[in-house]
Amino acid sequence: MITGASSGFGAAAALGFAAEGAKLLLGARRLDRLEEIAAAAVKAGARAAHVHHLDVSQTASVEAFLAWTRGHTGYLDVLINNAGGAEGMDTVAEGKDRDWETMMQTNVLGVLRVTRAALPLMTGNPGSTILNIGSVAGRTAYEGGAAYCAAKAGELQITRALRLELNGTGVRVSTVDPGLAETEFSLVRFKGDQARARKVYEGLQPLTAEDIAEIMVWIASRPPHVNIDELVVKPVDQAAVYKVFRRKA
Repeated sequence: MITGASSGFGAAAALGFAAEGAKLLLGARRLDRLEEIAAAAVKAGARAAHVHHLDVSQTASVEAFLAWTRGHTGYLDVLINNAGGAEGMDTVAEGKDRDWETMMQTNVLGVLRVTRAALPLMTGNPGSTILNIGSVAGRTAYEGGAAYCAAKAGELQITRALRLELNGTGVRVSTVDPGLAETEFSLVRFKGDQARARKVYEGLQPLTAEDIAEIMVWIASRPPHVNIDELVVKPVDQAAVYKVFRRKA
């Protein structure tokens, strides 16, 4: 099961797991994009790829998605909590409620809602994996990122708490925290400003969605007794949030 599967890490994960012959249950708000990803996943080797509308910011939508899920399977091997993202880079003094609420609803409450709903399909399946997509922003704060950094720090602590709560069930809990990765992330953050979004990656070689998907497949395919707790991954050109090497044009 992959949330936010219509683009970015979620779409790449769908194709990555498809190549391993997985059966996919894909959720996102953009059904047209989901259907395209599902078709590509089947061509890539998925045993099946089913899609359903999912808005993780709405409890009713999450519950409807899980009811639909139970119509396809009685258990889950892998849950990928990928839906999320950033909205704006305003300082706290200039921040907007709508942006803050969107980030908290998707990155924090969405992870909680989906996991709560999915757990009954996982706790009886030792070796299953909950894989949350975090960010280096959850570990290091930066100007203009107060709400997003707080949201991803929340995801990290949810992951850690879940690992304690599920100890003894055999369910594995991991977080993958990427640095600079070129997806639609910056385009969404900057409200469709393509020039500003491109500038984030200017002069460097960022991670790709496929890089992160490969890592997710690797984590989920470890032996059942092995849990990859936390994995931080950055491009070589990014030594830290504030330390980035950019080549001159």
